[in-house]
Amino acid sequence: MEMSFKGYIIKRTIYSLVLLFFALSLNFVIFRLAPGNPIQIVASASRLEPEMVERLIELWGLKEPAHVQYIRYLKSTLTWNFGYSYYSLEPVSKEIIERLPNTLLLMGVSLLFACLFGTIFGIYAASKRGSLFDVTSVSVSLFSYALPTFWMGLLLIYLLGYVFHLFPLAGTMSRPPPTDPIARIFDIGWHLFLPALTLFLFSYGSWLLLMRSTLLETLHEDYIITARAKGVTERGVLFKHAFRNAMLPLVTNIALTIPGLLNGAILTETVFSWRGLGLYTWNAIQFNDYPVLQALFFIFALVTVVANFVVDIVYGFIDPRIRY
Repeated sequence: MEMSFKGYIIKRTIYSLVLLFFALSLNFVIFRLAPGNPIQIVASASRLEPEMVERLIELWGLKEPAHVQYIRYLKSTLTWNFGYSYYSLEPVSKEIIERLPNTLLLMGVSLLFACLFGTIFGIYAASKRGSLFDVTSVSVSLFSYALPTFWMGLLLIYLLGYVFHLFPLAGTMSRPPPTDPIARIFDIGWHLFLPALTLFLFSYGSWLLLMRSTLLETLHEDYIITARAKGVTERGVLFKHAFRNAMLPLVTNIALTIPGLLNGAILTETVFSWRGLGLYTWNAIQFNDYPVLQALFFIFALVTVVANFVVDIVYGFIDPRIRY
């Protein structure tokens, strides 16, 4: 079994590397076929002379053959050297590192609470099928999941920020920021609440509905009927038998939720002016900042591939049958 599991890990690793290679290649092709000329964008923004424009073309290697550009692109991307932003003229990797913690904080908090509360309420709704709680929770989940994130964000800003003045309207922290470390943490949490609540409401419904449907299907299995016949309490049936076998779809949903949260974070961070990768992506789209977009699309693809790889490995631990 040990050798089978090692072979399974090697197989999934090779598959993930091949998938990442195709994502890298597609990322290179897309931005070479995209409309617009990056040289003209920089030249018009900086009012460069024609000889300076020619110098930029040589520095960026745009006169070289496509295969030479592709090899240089692979080396630069894999070494985390994404070049310079056309708009800010700062290194793209530096700007990404500055904003990445904010996006990880926003996504991590919203995903943690959405998974926790969605799973708990999904279990309770499945155990009380047909009750008022079940009908209400399913209806609310479908409603919140169908709403656009930017609309929920604007609504929360208006109600909790503008009308009741409970939370700030925008930003990552106050200006000027607090000097005390404890006060700074609370200030970031104060600004974090509304954007995290927006992503929580967006993803919470999917966790509840998935847990409810999976558990309802599991509760009709023969081993559950046998456990009840042996006198196992309903609580024991739910958590010791049914929930354990309903975990696989939850693990899968993690891999599906993370890319979705990245997409939702673009709109949410833009609405709340949260200084993360989502807002960085939106600004790059506005200014046709190709080096930034190319780097961010690579990171999004990398996160998706890694998330699926981790889920595949966790699958191997939970269900040994898929190793073969």
